[in-house]
Amino acid sequence: MKAILFDLDDTLLNRDHAVDNLFYIILEKYYGAVQGMLKKDMLEKFKEYDKRDYGIADKTNVLSSFFDAFPSTFQLPRHDMQDFWDQQFPYCFSIDQHMLKVLQTIKKQVQVGIITNGSTQRQKAKITHTGLASYFDVILISEEVGLTKPDKRIFELALHQLQVQPNEALFVGDDLAKDIAGCQQARMKGIWYNPPRLTNPTDIKPDAVIHSFEQLIKGRALFN
Repeated sequence: MKAILFDLDDTLLNRDHAVDNLFYIILEKYYGAVQGMLKKDMLEKFKEYDKRDYGIADKTNVLSSFFDAFPSTFQLPRHDMQDFWDQQFPYCFSIDQHMLKVLQTIKKQVQVGIITNGSTQRQKAKITHTGLASYFDVILISEEVGLTKPDKRIFELALHQLQVQPNEALFVGDDLAKDIAGCQQARMKGIWYNPPRLTNPTDIKPDAVIHSFEQLIKGRALFN
């Protein structure tokens, strides 16, 4: 094995935690002291709206739906909502230091890369803010390259930049359709990153399933 490529959101970075952090910023800026069940209900609604529009570049609908459901005295104007999301959300991410150590170990043995869907501005800001950029040999962002997972061409572009063959690379991601099926169409092996141990509801068959990054190191066969 000569290269391992990774998805970004919900693989290298915990997007769910970042959504929680953004909610708390909104709560503090626009609602003040909210406690108990109302706070819990607001968080659940915010996450529901986010999941509904996950993968959509324009997040205005997420925020406007939330403010419509929970009107506030100092509501964020609709025309400012996208800028607010772009400016705040990337900095709601944090990096797991143990995961960085795993990446360091992997990088000593193979080339590593990121292939992520999303807006160039937001994805670059996340990568820069968390210090991930220095760990990777190639980083491809869908908006920047004009290709979106599961299009096999974005995987092929990464292979070309790394100068490796499909059978010499793995892709690790949490999304069965976009990550696993996509990379397999490019004749790469797909490793399903599944920390919550979800049941696979699809006909897509990952080449392996892992629940932690340590398994990439312990599963020595992956590097053969």
